[in-house]
Amino acid sequence: MLKETLLNKVSVKQVLAMFDMLPDIIFWIKDIESRVVYANQMFVEHIGYSNLEQVLGKSDSDLSPVHVAKQFIADDQKVMLGELVTDRLEMNINEGGELAWFSTSKRPLFDEYGVIIGSYGVTRHLKKTVKTLSGIDELKVPVQYIRDNFHMELSIEKLAQVAYLSVSALERRFKKYLAKTPKQFIRQVRLDNARRLLVETKLPIAQIAYQSGFSDHSYFSRHFKLMFDELPSELRQQRLSSSASSAVVI
Repeated sequence: MLKETLLNKVSVKQVLAMFDMLPDIIFWIKDIESRVVYANQMFVEHIGYSNLEQVLGKSDSDLSPVHVAKQFIADDQKVMLGELVTDRLEMNINEGGELAWFSTSKRPLFDEYGVIIGSYGVTRHLKKTVKTLSGIDELKVPVQYIRDNFHMELSIEKLAQVAYLSVSALERRFKKYLAKTPKQFIRQVRLDNARRLLVETKLPIAQIAYQSGFSDHSYFSRHFKLMFDELPSELRQQRLSSSASSAVVI
């Protein structure tokens, strides 16, 4: 009874402010249109701003590169349809410009009637001192090698060699910590790069596929569709249409 009385007196703002007291925690709340309605200071600084007011009401499209924003928004939509994300391990660039491990969890946000009105999430920066990184860090070298050489032909044997692991040990670690095989991770990196080039450049699609490490155009298109739910040509057309509609006629 005492606990319920106390919780009823605590303001939502006070609870949210507690997230600023947690080191290495990035926390955010978005509405159903993926616009930021709250974020802690770590989130604000992580995306290059200094205070919360600068990001409130902005969507991922306002805060991130187009190809990244589209992935974030698609991720939010899946979460709001019930696809929960729990401790998903990701390797991204930290504030110092170095590759670092992050763990992300996302959930749908409900109103008092049980209707989904948005989503919220938490990302933790996993430091090397954390015990759970004892096996994960063995992937840092092969992951960086893939990021640096995805446009070339890559073999699992070569990745195992640079990681000083056997092929079977490498594959086990990829499956355990990244939930995918080395080949699947290579394909993901290549497709992410292709998507970025489709949005940010005017290079022909065939050239983008080749520069991203795909020698077979039909294979590239098929897996692009599987990963992003649209063909490369469809994404390019969307970009062209968006550019045309936003052009200023003088």
